[in-house]
Amino acid sequence: MKITGFETIPIRGRAMVLKMFTDEGLVGFGEPMNYAHWRPVAQAVEDMGEYLIGRDPLQIEDHWQAMFRSSYSRSMPVLVGALSGIEMAMWDVFGKSVGLPVWKLLGGSVRRRVRVYTASGGSTPQECAENAKAAVERGFSALKMGGSQGPVRFVDTPKAIDEMVARVAAVREAVGDEVDIGVDLHRRFSPTMATIFVKELEPLRPMFAEEPCHPENNEPLLALSRSTTVPIATGERHLTRWSFREVIEREMCAILQPDIRHSGGIMELKKIATMAEIHNMAIAPHNAAGPLGVAASVHVMATIPNLLICEGGHNRGQGLFNEPLTLKDGFIELPTGPGLGVDMEDDAIEAFRDDTFQLRGMFWHEDDGSFADF
Repeated sequence: MKITGFETIPIRGRAMVLKMFTDEGLVGFGEPMNYAHWRPVAQAVEDMGEYLIGRDPLQIEDHWQAMFRSSYSRSMPVLVGALSGIEMAMWDVFGKSVGLPVWKLLGGSVRRRVRVYTASGGSTPQECAENAKAAVERGFSALKMGGSQGPVRFVDTPKAIDEMVARVAAVREAVGDEVDIGVDLHRRFSPTMATIFVKELEPLRPMFAEEPCHPENNEPLLALSRSTTVPIATGERHLTRWSFREVIEREMCAILQPDIRHSGGIMELKKIATMAEIHNMAIAPHNAAGPLGVAASVHVMATIPNLLICEGGHNRGQGLFNEPLTLKDGFIELPTGPGLGVDMEDDAIEAFRDDTFQLRGMFWHEDDGSFADF
């Protein structure tokens, strides 16, 4: 079997569908990183295709090593994102060629289903509480909300802190103690402000405080982790196991959140999880874009012992996949079809197409007009 070509289609939700074609008629699906920068990612897929076309799609590790190590810099998100999507598609073809789901090819499952959480939020405490209750009514036992609604100053006012804490407190009161709440700081907090805010969250016992610092700030991350009883999570912007190495070896947080779409793909996610397992660190994959990334993450999470939870319960391919991922009692059932276990018709993909360009993640402080981290 040989690879004959690739196609990339940007779709709604900052996502992208990658199709890999073979001379035996099998089509593999993958999801490269997009996040509004789909044009350079699509070009990177095309560039890598010049090497891959005519080669065996089942030589997954060999192709990954060649494409990753041949780049001038191994820390370029666009290239690693493209590689991640291509690698997923190769695994999808592998599974389809032998009639087995990817999780079986990775050694089999260690669990029957994968727990997931959904996104929740709101501008006011009341809205946050109502949306959280609605998520629980839809069957979720865990949700994630933003720590703030807008920019956060390097050291903000007591009023601003109280307002942020009030939103989380309203959710805890609304859903009770049997529902887990993740709080996403979204790396818009300074290390100082993150420490202040997370300390205030301790009585509310969140499942984790996510991305309190920039991914470049490892020392403040370690200091924060050691200063609080709230589990600290990070990793959605890290690339490959080398980017996670120091965080894992120095045990700088409790939970790692690699995103399969730009951390290197299926096998790289499993390798990162294995590194974390040695240090008793949990994995909670980031999946804030398309459902293919959710499906691929579920396959990997089925095979690792140190799973905490997986993001993406709200994004299971409804309207896109021929058969969406099955959600029951806050868990996604393991796909049983070959490969990733999901397929899509061209008409459905076209209905989701979104090739408009819009920069996201842009905040400004209202009082002085200075740019703020999103």
